[in-house]
Amino acid sequence: MFVPIWLLILLGIVVLLSLAWAIAVARRRNPLPFPDPGSRIFCAASAEAKEALVVLLARYGVHERFQFDSSGIRRSIMWDGTIINVPPPDSFEKLGPHAAAIGLVAADPVASANEAAAFLRERGYEAEVVLDVEPELPIAFVRTNAFVGTALNFRKHLIHMPRPGKR
Repeated sequence: MFVPIWLLILLGIVVLLSLAWAIAVARRRNPLPFPDPGSRIFCAASAEAKEALVVLLARYGVHERFQFDSSGIRRSIMWDGTIINVPPPDSFEKLGPHAAAIGLVAADPVASANEAAAFLRERGYEAEVVLDVEPELPIAFVRTNAFVGTALNFRKHLIHMPRPGKR
């Protein structure tokens, strides 16, 4: 049976790319934006503290993927979706003690935040939607007393977020 050389080369490339991707996923470093499981956002006390935390996390296998800054918020996004950031004082004023957040992916962040707030209010919790924490990003927060020191954060899928700029 005759198999064209170009077909063997193409098959070899597909196998090598699939193997490389599988290894990256196994090492928790998926280079693709899929799946987007959301994020867990933690706030550092200062820029120096953020850098120290990023180095400490790397020692335990949670490495920085890239940095993305906006509205004065300096953030390091890790390979596992964890975000360590340093928000400016006005973010703390808008979010109060709820600066850390569980980030959830939503097609319509504002509608999802309003639905979540209504859901929590129906169950007897206080819940408030905050939209202007980062005006240039499609992110909506829900402050609630169902959490202690944490908020919900709804954002668009990673492929619909602005590209991170170079530092």
